[in-house]
Amino acid sequence: MCGEQHPLRTVAREVHDMAQLYFYYSAMNAGKSTTLLQSAHNYRERGMEALLYTPAIDTRAGDPRIHSRIGISAAAIAFGTEYDFFTAVRERQQAGPVHCLLVDEAQFLTPQQVLQLTLVCDRLSIPVLCYGIRTDFRGEPFEGSKYLLAWADNIVEIKTICRSGKKATMNARLDEQGNRVTEGAQIDIGHHYEAMSRREFRLDEVSPVAWRPRG
Repeated sequence: MCGEQHPLRTVAREVHDMAQLYFYYSAMNAGKSTTLLQSAHNYRERGMEALLYTPAIDTRAGDPRIHSRIGISAAAIAFGTEYDFFTAVRERQQAGPVHCLLVDEAQFLTPQQVLQLTLVCDRLSIPVLCYGIRTDFRGEPFEGSKYLLAWADNIVEIKTICRSGKKATMNARLDEQGNRVTEGAQIDIGHHYEAMSRREFRLDEVSPVAWRPRG
């Protein structure tokens, strides 16, 4: 009838609309990888296929794996800067349904890859859950995080605390002796990091955004 929607079309559209892009962010050591691995377990426990991704630049564990500080881990697919999520997942669908993508250290995504992940949701109808930090050791935003914050359907903070007891939002880089590092490349996998509140982080002292109070 004119003006009425076919019920099958309505159901198909509702399923399509369920596929959304999520960005779970926090400061370092807040349990992002643990949360990701728990999500993967929940999918697989229900017989659903979840694809796990980790950056190729982190080679400390040898084979690509996502590790949690509490000791659990899972095999993952390594992605470099040239990896095409949309094409890879579309081809993977030919072998069987894919129910979810889970991306660890999502701050290392390129802007093009974040765009690809939006298309995984919008054209392939697969939800994508990304986990990462927003800013580096000088308070500068990562490219991947910047575009996830701009384009994600859902943005969720995973909270952790600073040694001061306040909520931690920044990531300080430390050397092997535990001293603060304020110079160097944005990406350096080998360093240790400490989550800090913005006040403890002293953003005005380390940020490349040059400004000082007058007087």
